[in-house]
Parts: sequence; C-alpha cells; structure tokens
Amino acid sequence: MEVRLTVDELAARAGVTVRTVRFYGTKGLLPPPVLGARRVGWYGAEHLDRLGLIEELQRQGLTLAAIGRYLARLPRETTPLDLAIHRALVASWTPEAPEEAGREEVERRAGRRLSEEQVDRLAAMGVLERTADPEVFRVDPGLLPLGVRILDVPIPPETLVAARAVVVEHSRATARELQRLFRETVWKPYRESEPAPDDVERMKALTDHIQPMVAQALVTAFQRSLREELGEELGEASAEERRTAPPER
Repeated sequence: MEVRLTVDELAARAGVTVRTVRFYGTKGLLPPPVLGARRVGWYGAEHLDRLGLIEELQRQGLTLAAIGRYLARLPRETTPLDLAIHRALVASWTPEAPEEAGREEVERRAGRRLSEEQVDRLAAMGVLERTADPEVFRVDPGLLPLGVRILDVPIPPETLVAARAVVVEHSRATARELQRLFRETVWKPYRESEPAPDDVERMKALTDHIQPMVAQALVTAFQRSLREELGEELGEASAEERRTAPPER
C-alpha cells in the first residue's frame, strides 16, 4: 500500500513537529518531497521511516552530523522496510517501555484501521499485547512501525511466532558473544591500565555511541545473508522447474 502524506500528516504520523521535518530536510537528512499539483509536497514511506530512524539515533545521543554520516553509509538500495528494520534494531539498545494505548491511538500511529486479524498478527510479532479491555493494548513504540509494514506481507501467524523465536534466540547469543569479546579485548585491558576516572567515563560514553554502529553492521550483514539465502533458494527452484518442465515441441 503506497503511503502519500502531506508535511502535516508526516509530522503527525512520526510524532514530531512540521518545523522539525523541514529542519531535517535543510540538513540533508530527509530527501525532498515529490512536488504535485499546486507545488504541494508529498512524502512517502521512505520519509516516514527515515524520520523515525533519525529520532531513534538522536535518542541514542548522536549529533546531527553523526546521524548524517550514519545515513550516508546505508546502501543505495535501502528500502523503506530496511529503514524500519534499522530503526527497530537501533531502538532495541535502549528499548522504550511498553505503553498502554487505545485502539484509536494505535491506529493513528499505524496510519490505518486495524482488523482483529491484524491485531493478532501484531501480537504474534511482539509489537503489542492485548489487555483485559479489548480496546486497550500494551504497545512497543519502537516495533510498531516495522510491524505495520509486515502486515502487508502474507505470512501466517504461526510463522511469525516461530520467526520471532529464532530472532530472539540468535540475537541474544550474538549479544552475549559481542559483550564477551568487548569485555575481554577492550574493557578489561583498559581497566588494567589504571585510567583516570574521567577517562573511564569517556570510555563508557564511547561505548554508548558505538552501539548504533554495531547495530548497523548487524542489520547489514543480516540483509546480505538473507538476500544470498533467498537467491540460492530461488535459483534452486528455477533449476527444478527447468528440469521438470515438459519438453518444447
């Protein structure tokens, strides 16, 4: 489903002001809108997801200059869904506390009406939880934009549950290994050098800024691996189709 928003609608969906949207545009962090009739600027899914990613990176403490460098390193073929994944992954370093929201508020943030089946799919992905009140949900703000994107993909709920379990299991294992690696090869030798207290605080602050960079490396590696796996799968399927196809007459 194509997203077509005015600057006011974009700001409302993203939870920022129109002034903020235009400021990011002047800084080159947001691509310009598509000009329509009467020179009205129209924004799409890429703008919405990029704006969400910028806000997440700012919450991580990155300056606008650092955010610009981060965005510049994203591959040219980065899609709106890729940006939503980046945002969800960056947000996972300092996850927002789930918050209660009524159906109307959830639908406003989602930018669409939600059927009961779609609510069930979002629950299967861990984006929201039902409460005793059928019109009130506990929502993960960082995951909601990504979950809404996936709603348009025809994936059975049981597959979403299984996929979430796989991601959680392997992401925890990766996080443990990275933490062990950093502790043993960086932090431990640094502490044994008996640094000054101010230096220790600077090192702690540095690790906070490194986290989004690690997130980008992880998501980029995952995207490449997934494309390779899908490419191999599609290649094998095509080869099988050629082998079983009836001979041409």
